[in-house]
Amino acid sequence: VQLQASGGGLVQAGGSLRLSCVASGRISAINAMEWYRQAPGKQREWVTLITRSGTTYYADFVEGRFSISENNAKNTVYLQMNSLQPEDTAVYYCKAMIGAIVYWGQGTLVTVSS
Repeated sequence: VQLQASGGGLVQAGGSLRLSCVASGRISAINAMEWYRQAPGKQREWVTLITRSGTTYYADFVEGRFSISENNAKNTVYLQMNSLQPEDTAVYYCKAMIGAIVYWGQGTLVTVSS
């Protein structure tokens, strides 16, 4: 499985961005897709997950601001981020799991200015 993340950029506080993660390869075997982020000097942290059945889960800090969705026809998972704050600045990574095997995308940088 290969994952290609995109959509990051510079945005002012209160703004929005939509990240995309395009999957290729053994897509039908993917159990779930997730987004993580890693801020400068911090550990990578989990943001959200969507299962094969479409069930979604979010980290508490999302507080209703982010939304994960998928377009199966395009093999793409999206992360819509609204009301962005400077503390959301990080490299965002998408992740796929097939059984116990983990695949990571290359990351896309989101910078939120105050």
